[in-house]
Amino acid sequence: MSSEATPPRGTLFIVSAPSGAGKTSLVRALLGRLPGLELSVSSTTRPPRRGESDGVDYHFLDEGAFMERIEAGRFLEHARVFGNLYGTSRDAVEARLDAGADVILEIDWQGAQQVRQALPEAVSVFILPPSRAELRRRLSERGQDSAAVIERRLAEAVEEISHYAEYDYLVVNDAFEQALSQLHSLVEAQRLARERQGRAHAATLAELLGEGR
Repeated sequence: MSSEATPPRGTLFIVSAPSGAGKTSLVRALLGRLPGLELSVSSTTRPPRRGESDGVDYHFLDEGAFMERIEAGRFLEHARVFGNLYGTSRDAVEARLDAGADVILEIDWQGAQQVRQALPEAVSVFILPPSRAELRRRLSERGQDSAAVIERRLAEAVEEISHYAEYDYLVVNDAFEQALSQLHSLVEAQRLARERQGRAHAATLAELLGEGR
């Protein structure tokens, strides 16, 4: 037998980046490459948009239910953004980690600080753009924002990037496939960590060491 009946606990990955760095595209591509890697679904008090489904895009809650969960300590992190509350369910994340899944949280630096306080074993990654000029170009090419909004996003990016030293790993998204490969390697390396592999292959190790005779 090469593994135990109960899988080793999964790893929680925190991924943060300024707007325009390509975080969402990288995470979606990574999820398609790696079985056993899941994206945490956040809770929010904002109403669903057209095409969104409860439990798939978000867990949609009314403000009263959300506040009750905050008071009960059921969020790993939460924040109010433009009048709506957003948060990461502690119960949901813990359940998936205990089941052996690796879980990704796409959150900003403030949420990351809260999660690290609750789960200091989490592995955090910050995605950087290759330059300020390239970040400006990416934000402009979206064609969704006015010049004033782009300037505001650039200022916000500086604030986000100033917290890079709080993260375990930095990935520069200059060439998309290279950045994706680096993220892939990072997850695989965590899966090969001695403690996790030792639990996954305890029976094999015992047999190799001649234990239990």
